[in-house]
Amino acid sequence: MSDETPICSAKGCRADAVWVLAWNNPKIHAPERRKTWLACEEHREHLSQFLGVRGFLKDVVPLTEWTSREDSGGLSGGQV
Repeated sequence: MSDETPICSAKGCRADAVWVLAWNNPKIHAPERRKTWLACEEHREHLSQFLGVRGFLKDVVPLTEWTSREDSGGLSGGQV
């Protein structure tokens, strides 16, 4: 991960990300694959609902926890 502060994935948002939304599209991704979106506090619910309604959302994790998993090699998919 770079030294830059990750920002929210919501369109037009430039706020610092504090959440990782792990997801996959079961029609095109292997079940274990995880893609990620980042979310600030304000957009966490909106982005979660967007992915959840489509059946894509797999996990919502604090960014600090996700990066500690990444540092320990505990991730099985996407990158932040």
